[in-house]
Amino acid sequence: MTARVPADDLGPPATPPRIPDFDLIRPIGQGGFGQVWLAANQTTGQWRAIKLIPLRGARNPAGREITSLVRLEKNLLHRHESLLAIHHVGKTDEHLFYVMDLADDLSGGCSPAEEYRPATLEAYLERGPLETDLCLRSAEELLDGLASLHAAGMVHRDVKPANCLFVGGSLKLADFGLLVEAGPQISRLGTQTYMPPDGRMDARADVYAAGLVIYEMVSGLPAERFPQLAARAKEVAAEPKLTALVQLALRACSAEPAARFRNAREMREDLCARRRAAETQPTLHSRSRLIPAALAALLLVAILAWAAWFIPPGRTHVNFITNPFEATIYLDGRLMQRDGVPYRTPCTIEDLPARPHHVEFRLEGRAPLDAGEQDFSEIRQIMARWTMETRE
Repeated sequence: MTARVPADDLGPPATPPRIPDFDLIRPIGQGGFGQVWLAANQTTGQWRAIKLIPLRGARNPAGREITSLVRLEKNLLHRHESLLAIHHVGKTDEHLFYVMDLADDLSGGCSPAEEYRPATLEAYLERGPLETDLCLRSAEELLDGLASLHAAGMVHRDVKPANCLFVGGSLKLADFGLLVEAGPQISRLGTQTYMPPDGRMDARADVYAAGLVIYEMVSGLPAERFPQLAARAKEVAAEPKLTALVQLALRACSAEPAARFRNAREMREDLCARRRAAETQPTLHSRSRLIPAALAALLLVAILAWAAWFIPPGRTHVNFITNPFEATIYLDGRLMQRDGVPYRTPCTIEDLPARPHHVEFRLEGRAPLDAGEQDFSEIRQIMARWTMETRE
């Protein structure tokens, strides 16, 4: 399935192409190589999604798509339930087409012909981060589908939220147009944001992209913001399952390919282990009203370890953690803000000058807490704690 495009951006209504046994209703998605239409079977009335790829064109997109579909059928003897089902592949004089399951209706309309909007992960993320259990289940389903491709010796090369659909409430990995047999080849085909910096499109590249997708599920932020958690940091630190997912994503998105999981199966196994460990940890509500600073520190240290690869010379990222949370941060007497909103602990402030700064924390109902001068060229994390004696 390709990325959703607003109806106004799909061009003016045109006479739908003729496809055997189907009535094409309207376009519901647009990709680099083709267009996806809402369609109804003329005999059964069953709703389907049909992708159309022109047979003629300078880039020969249909040829690439056919090659990928042949690889899929040849290598994958049994289609995994977490991969979007393709029911039929065919040709007309003008198009290659294939018939797929239709994603759930995000709009909640009574009939797909009226207000139908595909339920992609991309569309869900427009509303913000996923709820914890849905986030965990979707991550597992994504890795299950991807692992089935890797086990068959193939690489997807275009894992992203737009290519994750919900069918019957379950996540399905879709769009196999860039599928190749696994190898060490360097490739720039795909979606730039989700490509690893080394450009080597092997199974570890899919792992890298899956890590970014999981990060987006947890944080509700675009992949370009990885690994920051912003306002979501406190919720993530309070919920062991979300903390486990962030830690999983950090390893999957390591700058060094050798530090990533070798494939999706290995990543899935690691997630299973992390989930078991998380389920034995009490959540915020079962522990107390306060989130232990140690849990937030563990998460932010992991984020810092990843971010160290991407800090510009002379600049740095610094973690700020206090107990209790929700303190504002003053550097050299200046309140630290982003877009007019004060940073509150726990948080990571990016792109700070790597030099000494005077650090102070302020919390309503407490006296200001002076952390003294801290050299950010050497220190990447500032932790402070109010005592009973520091109340106003």
